[in-house]
Amino acid sequence: MSSRKITVFYAGLIAIAGLAVGMVLASRLDLTSQSSAQTMAVPGMNSAPLTGPIDAATFRNIAKAASPFVVNIRTRAKRKVQDMSDFFGGDDTFGRFFGNPPGRGNAQPREQIVEAAGTGFVISRDGLILTNNHVVEGATDIFVAFGENDADVDEFKAKLIGRDQLSDSALIQLEEKPNTPLVEARFGDSSQMQTGDWVMAIGNPFGLGHTVTVGVISATKRPFTVAEQRNQDVLQTDAAINPGNSGGPLLNIRGEVIGINTAIVSNNRSEGNIGIGFAIPINIVRDLLPQLRAGKIIRGKIGVRVQEVPKESVADLGLKQRSGALVVQVDKDTPASKAGIEPGDVIVEFNGKMVANRDDLIRMVTGTKPGTTVPVKILRDKKERNLSITIEELDLEAEAGAAVASQGGNEDTSTGFGMTLSNITPNVARQLRLPAGTAGAVITDVDPGGAAEGAGIAQYDVILKVNGTSVSSAAEASKILQKIPSGGRALLLVWKTRQNQELFVAVKKE
Repeated sequence: MSSRKITVFYAGLIAIAGLAVGMVLASRLDLTSQSSAQTMAVPGMNSAPLTGPIDAATFRNIAKAASPFVVNIRTRAKRKVQDMSDFFGGDDTFGRFFGNPPGRGNAQPREQIVEAAGTGFVISRDGLILTNNHVVEGATDIFVAFGENDADVDEFKAKLIGRDQLSDSALIQLEEKPNTPLVEARFGDSSQMQTGDWVMAIGNPFGLGHTVTVGVISATKRPFTVAEQRNQDVLQTDAAINPGNSGGPLLNIRGEVIGINTAIVSNNRSEGNIGIGFAIPINIVRDLLPQLRAGKIIRGKIGVRVQEVPKESVADLGLKQRSGALVVQVDKDTPASKAGIEPGDVIVEFNGKMVANRDDLIRMVTGTKPGTTVPVKILRDKKERNLSITIEELDLEAEAGAAVASQGGNEDTSTGFGMTLSNITPNVARQLRLPAGTAGAVITDVDPGGAAEGAGIAQYDVILKVNGTSVSSAAEASKILQKIPSGGRALLLVWKTRQNQELFVAVKKE
């Protein structure tokens, strides 16, 4: 297998960045200190055309060759309150976004040890393993098992090296290794995958151990929400992917990894596979490996919220075709505000490159090194203007916190119905395994003995309708509920998270 070394100069830059943030990362992610001389060989990539016949032994041979480098991952984490971890692995979204909701019934919950399962694959003989960020995020203990079946399989302790929310990737390393040499995965070229290409997924669905499924690439460059206002282009496949498959490899017909299985779409009746699965293209993760190895991913930001240019506004904005990114909000004291960008501007060029759409601009910005000053061309009042903007470093957690704050945070309705509401963010929707497109208000706290509890409503249920009116936020639901007089009833359509079904509930206001 061919490989290449990153340059000593690049390693030095990574080391400087690692030293600058090392103490913070070590305390937050439980990382060990990184050596200033540490480098890694990025796995080679086979970009040769995918050709050749498929016969009765093709998939059998792929499974036989790939199974040794696929591992089962078991994690332990300390959780407070009821655990609503994503069934692929989990993260502490509710603690991070909601904290302790206001109102009654907020006694400190006891700490619980929660276990979850996922998949990963070996990429180096010294024990480096790739998996999903959401499989290991927040884990206090990580255990790796080799072998196709769970029976009599030895587990080995592993540690987290680096993780990245936007690519949903994480790098872990074995602290102890099996007696036999490790088998490394081979990387293919995800950019050459086309709709209709055969693929195979190997993972640990529902904790059953190695399971092989086969399908095709259903679509490429499918936008998938990975954070507030941020999407990642992913591969869509109908190869069966189920809870526990997360972090496992998606393989081409040569048995090379071309994606990391990360999510599925489920319906109201099932949390399992319905033929729509998503995988992060391996090229994206491969490019991030040096930074994952260093323990930190560094991305740029400019401090704007952008959207697609509306079809009906192309001429009004002075555009000849539908392209660029329309600025709808500029945050204070950010690179964008300092550069003079204003709401209503259309960013048509960034650093000398045409901006095709919203997501194109976001990719360009996040891929630019913080501290770099780049030229930006905008359209304002149908006239082009040239600006210069200096990129800042992206802080996803601060960004997410600001987004929640701007959405109004929690809406306290406990005085009348004994429950606290909040908005559904993309992370919350994933955490609760909500059906795609679910809109409403999530119930973050239920008062003991209150009206909501008496009606059978539980924490983390979702209000879809109030008195026949669909609601899309906590503020909308709260507004209708507040208009109901004391002693009156609210007719609620509720999504019962634990039962995975809708329920019609009548709640009397206290």
